[in-house]
Amino acid sequence: MRIILLVLCSICFCVVEAQTYTPEWNDSRMKVKPVTAIKAYAFRLKDVNLLPSLFTEAEKADVQYLLKIDPDRLLADFRTHAGLIAKGERYGGWESSGLAGHTLGHYLSALSLHYAASGNKDFLSRINYIVSELDECQKARKTGYIGAIPNEDSLWQSVENGFIKSRGFDLNGAWSPWYTVHKIMGGLLDAYLYAHNEKALAINMGIADWTAHITRKLNDSLFQKMLITEYGGMNDALVNTYAITGEKKYLDLSYKFYDRVIMDSLAIQKDILPGKHSNTQIPKVIGSARRYQLTGDVKDNNIAQFFWQTIVQHHSYATGGNSNYEYLSEPDKLNNKLTDNTTETCNTYNMLKLTGELFATAPSATLMDYYEKALYNHILASQNHQTGMTTYFVSLRMGGKKEYSDEYNTFTCCVGTGMENHVKYGSNIYARGNDGSLFINLFIPSILTWKEQDITLKMETSLPLNDFTTITINTKKAIKFPLRIRKPAWAKTVTLKVNGKLQQPILDSTGYLILSRQWANNDKIELQTALDLYSQSMPDNDGRKAIYYGPVLLAGLFGDKEPNPIDIPVFVTNEANPNKWLENATGKKDISFISKSTVMDKQMALIPFNKTADEYYTVYWDVFTPEQWMVQQKLYEAEKSRQKLLDLQTVDVLRLGEMQPERDHDLIAEKTSTGYEHNRNWRIADDSGFIAFNMKVDNNLQNTLLLTYWGMDNRGRTFDIYANDVLIGTEDLNKYKESKFYEIPYPIDLALSNSKSSIRIKLVPRKNNAAGPVYGAKIIKGDFSQLINTSK
Repeated sequence: MRIILLVLCSICFCVVEAQTYTPEWNDSRMKVKPVTAIKAYAFRLKDVNLLPSLFTEAEKADVQYLLKIDPDRLLADFRTHAGLIAKGERYGGWESSGLAGHTLGHYLSALSLHYAASGNKDFLSRINYIVSELDECQKARKTGYIGAIPNEDSLWQSVENGFIKSRGFDLNGAWSPWYTVHKIMGGLLDAYLYAHNEKALAINMGIADWTAHITRKLNDSLFQKMLITEYGGMNDALVNTYAITGEKKYLDLSYKFYDRVIMDSLAIQKDILPGKHSNTQIPKVIGSARRYQLTGDVKDNNIAQFFWQTIVQHHSYATGGNSNYEYLSEPDKLNNKLTDNTTETCNTYNMLKLTGELFATAPSATLMDYYEKALYNHILASQNHQTGMTTYFVSLRMGGKKEYSDEYNTFTCCVGTGMENHVKYGSNIYARGNDGSLFINLFIPSILTWKEQDITLKMETSLPLNDFTTITINTKKAIKFPLRIRKPAWAKTVTLKVNGKLQQPILDSTGYLILSRQWANNDKIELQTALDLYSQSMPDNDGRKAIYYGPVLLAGLFGDKEPNPIDIPVFVTNEANPNKWLENATGKKDISFISKSTVMDKQMALIPFNKTADEYYTVYWDVFTPEQWMVQQKLYEAEKSRQKLLDLQTVDVLRLGEMQPERDHDLIAEKTSTGYEHNRNWRIADDSGFIAFNMKVDNNLQNTLLLTYWGMDNRGRTFDIYANDVLIGTEDLNKYKESKFYEIPYPIDLALSNSKSSIRIKLVPRKNNAAGPVYGAKIIKGDFSQLINTSK
């Protein structure tokens, strides 16, 4: 195996969110005004017009996809469950499973957001049509409820009767049903708030009243038991319904959707999050942050503040995303959790909402530094900008690759949030201070129309292609207000000029540069935020680093061929400054860097992670001093020696999923399928199927079967392994969590191979499980206990 070195031998990077509402200035739609002082108000989406950039490319791709979706197909099960005839065939993926209906809520939110930003009548007609259809469904049901969840009538009847059987994602046999109810309510609220559809609010209130009715008999103990199952942001939807209607019953109901085990722990600043499903928790906390605005409930604010700090400071990766296989682990323990299943996109979608809510009451550059990091490096990076398709997870495995949804047969939760993510980039760029100031939070090319002040503000920038941002104010008359410009954490120096004259602005305690003056027409602010390379280490491994350039995370590219783990490049240097590791190859249109090297024949190209699509890549790099590399080289050499000795003791090898090797080993199988990943073929046997094949053995020595698996979230992968019909092992692949190859040994009793030249191996899945995927099989002779290594 080849070791690639990057060696540097010298000694010598309006807050209006779907399904969440953030206060706008003098908003007449809200009957309940905030009790907590709002210090930063959102601008309406229509007041912010994006100028051409990568953000508008992503928006365009998303809009094209939204127009491909057939509303009647998303509405199909809503109609049939209401006793009406469907007008289209339901979609596949999660829309044909237990979470059916959730996508419609996201879709309605995405349509509403884009209509609010663009005024596109095609989107308004779709919104009005969907709401009209849901109204018909609600009237046909006569209960206030609407939904598409399988077996939902019996589910909700059992809840009303006080029967609660609850697990993480299972309530009385249904998949997180309150999560889906929340998504539908959120979509309806957005249709009301951003498309002015009064009927949508009435339908939402009907669902809220139905919620109160079917849970009315549940005592506190049963309600808490029910909340063990993921319930989305039901508290958030209800508290916003309260704010719009002024009816306190909805506020009271929001307090019932309060998971005491989690929320009370957060309130006293106890990190109870390790081992918890990340995206189950974030929406609960968003509801607390919004409720704090309306009630002043300090406990809600404590929950939201501590949760945000804990996730951002102790559970987040270089992209700003969090979780591995959707779950949080011990704080600051991320080094060994770089897999294909890191950073579920829904998590960051919700963390940005939470950040916006916190900014409204306590604006700070720290909040917007995180917002920028996660927006540029996770949300923007989660979409294929050509097709508009999105990721569920964003792989951070070194040598990993993104896997995108398809148009009509995925519809996961992250497809739903992905519909919204890319049509709301206008939010959070600007905010209005309660003192009449203007916050500039994000450096995204755009035009703000500030109607109350009768001014427009144009922000032009090519960040991070260059470090200049120009802000031009247009006003009919001179006007005085403070301009608050975020000083980004990545900028070592910031220079400000007004009409060509150097300024010495005040940097306040919140991290904003303040320019307070009388503004005249065509006043021009020139902002220079020095761009530079810098690195961020893993919290538990200072030698594993991500590299940034200004606001963007950089990714090293491997092209269309997946690298072997041992071939992932490393930096060997005494230099701590990444400017010494890379040389700038940035042109007029793109950002790129080339690794400096004195050993490699081929240099490594790095580009912004948010511009990667189908390539294999890495955003984390192992960095060694020359002295450390001498030790590491020995470990690599030891691995090579282990492989060589293993090869010497190998009696037989079967490459599963390949025609000729399977024929050579007399493989027969039922209910199986094959595939190709990680440069290797695999085969899997589904429930009630099997895989059987012959393997050569040494008839004089102990033999061991070695099977190769890829570690992933293998739920439902328990199977038995037989040699000549004798059980030699039972495997559960869910044990293997890292994204790497695992070689697992299964000793074969000497009596089974004695005086035989071959044995019959059979893999049989347990009931409701599958066997595999299995990437390869080997027979090893003799004692090789010292040669076993579960990674390859």
